[in-house]
Amino acid sequence: MLPRSRTMPSRIHHGAVEERHDVRHYLQVEVQPKAHTETEATNPQANYSNCFDDDGRLKRTGNFWTTSSHIITAVIGSGVLSLAWAIAQLGWVAGPTVLILFALVNLYTANLLSQCYRSGDPVTGQRNYTYMDAVKANLGGKKVIFCGLIQYLNLFGVAIGYTIAASVSMMAIKRSNCFQKSGGKGPCHMSSNGYMITFGIIEVLFSQIPDFDQVWWLSIVAAIMSFTYSTAGLGLGIGKVAGNGSFKGSLTGISIGTLTSAGTVTGTQKLWRSLQALGAIAFAYSFSIILLEIQDTIRSPPAEYKTMKKATLFSIIVTTTFYLLCGCMGYAAFGDLAPNNLLTGFGFYNPYWLIDIANAAIVVHLVGAYQVFCQPLFAFMEKWSAKKWPKSDLVTVEYEIPIPFWGVYQLNLFRLIWRTIFVVLTTLISMLLPFFNDVVGILGAMGFWPLTVYFPIEMYKAQKKIGRGTTRWLGLQILNVSCFFITLVAAIGSVAGVVLDLKTYKPFKTSY
Repeated sequence: MLPRSRTMPSRIHHGAVEERHDVRHYLQVEVQPKAHTETEATNPQANYSNCFDDDGRLKRTGNFWTTSSHIITAVIGSGVLSLAWAIAQLGWVAGPTVLILFALVNLYTANLLSQCYRSGDPVTGQRNYTYMDAVKANLGGKKVIFCGLIQYLNLFGVAIGYTIAASVSMMAIKRSNCFQKSGGKGPCHMSSNGYMITFGIIEVLFSQIPDFDQVWWLSIVAAIMSFTYSTAGLGLGIGKVAGNGSFKGSLTGISIGTLTSAGTVTGTQKLWRSLQALGAIAFAYSFSIILLEIQDTIRSPPAEYKTMKKATLFSIIVTTTFYLLCGCMGYAAFGDLAPNNLLTGFGFYNPYWLIDIANAAIVVHLVGAYQVFCQPLFAFMEKWSAKKWPKSDLVTVEYEIPIPFWGVYQLNLFRLIWRTIFVVLTTLISMLLPFFNDVVGILGAMGFWPLTVYFPIEMYKAQKKIGRGTTRWLGLQILNVSCFFITLVAAIGSVAGVVLDLKTYKPFKTSY
C-alpha cells in the first residue's frame, strides 16, 4: 500500500478512505508553522501528533534508506554510461582526479544545502519545502526568480536527456539481437522515434502518481536497476581487459589524429571534447536540484538534516566507487575508442543476453529517475495553479476512481492534462535533438555551478552570517569562482559538440 500524500486530500490508508479535508489547505504553496510555546520549545515533540507533523501536513515517512534510494536513483543515471568516454578524453591522470573532485564538491555543498531545509533553528525552524523556498527565505529578491528558472529548466532538460538515453537503450536490445542473428555482419540501423514514443507513453502513466512521497517504491526499484547495469558494465569491461591482456589508454587522454566514428580528432576537437567531458562528469552528480524536495519526505526526529547528511555521504561514496570502476574499466577496455555510451556504443557484442539485461535495467531505472526529477516540477506547477485559480474545479477538485485490489485513486483533471502535455513536449524535443553526449554535457554544465555550488554557498553564508573577508568566506568564494569557470568551459565545449552534430543532422530522421 502506498504511503499517504501530503499535498492532496483523501488518500487511502490501511484500507480506509480518510475524511476529506479542505483541498485548498493542502495545496498552499507555503504553510507557516504554529508559534511554539515555551513548553513546546523545551520539548519540540509536544506539538506533534500521530498523523501530522509540526507544519500541519500529514506525517512524513522517509528514512535513511528511502532517502539514499532517492539520491542513488537521481545520481546513478544515464550519466554513468558516458564516464568511460569522459575519462578517455581526459586520460588516466585527469579523469579519475576530476571525478573525485566533483564528488567531494557535491558532498560538501549538499551538506550546506541540507542545513537550509529549516530557517533559523535546525530542529524547529520553518520548513522550506523546495529549493526555491530556501532561496526565498535566505536570499530573497531576484535570486528567487533566477533559481526557479535554472532549477525547473534543468529538470525539464533532465527529462529530455533521460528520454534520449532510454530510447538508445531500447534500441540497443534490438540491435544486440540483430547483431547476434547476422553474426555481426548486418548494419542493423533503426530509428529512435518509436522507442522515444514508447518511453513517453510509459511516463504519461507513471506521471499520474500524485506526489513525491508516493514514488518511494519506484525509487527503490530504480536504485536496484542502477546497480544491476553498472555491475554488468563493470563485468563486461573487466572481461574485455582480460581478453586484451592489457590496459588501454594514456596519461593525457585521446591522442590527436585518432580516427573515431565522428572523424579524425584534431587539436581543436580534443579541446572541445575535454571540456565536454567536464560537463558529462558534472551531470553524473546532478542531484542537488531536488535535494530539498527529497529532504522534505524525511520523518523526524532525528532532525531532517542529520538523516540527509548520512544518506548523502553513503550515497556519494557508493556512486563514486561505481563511477570509478565503470569509467576506468571502460577506458581500460577501449582506450581512445571508448564509446559515448558504454553499454549501447556496441563495444560489446557478447554475451548479448547480458547486454540485453543491462539495457533493460537502464530503461527501468530511467522510468523511475524521470519521476524522481520531474515530481518537484509537477508539484510546483500544480501548487502555483491552485493558488492562482483556487475556485476552479478543474484545478482543485478530485474525483474518486475505484481501482480493484488497490483502493480509490484521486483523479485530478488538471494534473492529468498538464503532466501529459509535459511528457509529450519532452518526448517531441527528444526526437528533435537526440544527441546523448552533447545533451548530457549541456545539462551538467547548466546545473552544476548555480544549483550545486552558488546557491548552497550563498544561503549558507547568509544563514551562518559569515563575515566578508574572513577565512571561511574567502575559502567559499574560491570554491564558488573555481566552479563557475569549470561550468563555463564545460558549457562551451558541449555547445561546440551540438554545433558539430547539427551539420549532419535531419529532424525526426535520426537512426543508429
